[in-house]
Amino acid sequence: MENEVMDKDKKTILIVDDEQHIVDILVYNLEKEGYNTLQANDGITAVDIALNQKPDLILLDIMLPKMDGLAVCKKIRHTLNVPILMLTAKDEEIDKILGLELGADDYVTKPFSVRELMARIKANLRKAEISSGTVEEKIENTNKIVVGDLSLDLDKFEVRVKGEVVDLTLREFEVLKYLANQPGQVITREVLLEKVWGYEYYGDIRTVDVTVRRIREKIEKDTSAPKILITKRGVGYYIASK
Repeated sequence: MENEVMDKDKKTILIVDDEQHIVDILVYNLEKEGYNTLQANDGITAVDIALNQKPDLILLDIMLPKMDGLAVCKKIRHTLNVPILMLTAKDEEIDKILGLELGADDYVTKPFSVRELMARIKANLRKAEISSGTVEEKIENTNKIVVGDLSLDLDKFEVRVKGEVVDLTLREFEVLKYLANQPGQVITREVLLEKVWGYEYYGDIRTVDVTVRRIREKIEKDTSAPKILITKRGVGYYIASK
């Protein structure tokens, strides 16, 4: 199902969930924030609407009839490069991680805070706009973190290693930013979960490890002997200060 009238000046968000009361809550809050909404209650309809309507962002539940959210994510990713935020239940840790591996940009656990979800949506949309060049870049940009070969541009959500741009998801960028702000200082997984993911994710340690592994695959020349993002065994992670 989709809205009959769409304002072309507004961003469009596709909501995919088989629980209609959740869809209704999201539609109400998103439209109040000034977004157009599209909705689907099953995976097959979601893929069809996504490929035809090309929304600016997709909120995608994992547990769906006809085709699950992971399969939907994989199918959409073949064609569209839009932010995908997975909606997951507390007990779907493995699915959640798989969702990120399949190309999801972020996830929010149910029951979710509407305020937190809106903040994630805005941040992911802004990163997508900057990545596609639809937002004008500042002529003079000094909002950067530079540690050795690693450079983070906080305004553009851009990471460079030895001058080469590296494409990170928003969550990966935030993890790297938090660590790079304190080079040489070991940060525990628990602190990263609290500061980057928020209190509702506390205890999901493997999510940190998976995200760090994904970052390493993108920024390290040899992931078996990392030179930038280092593990302090049994404690946590840190950015090499040299």
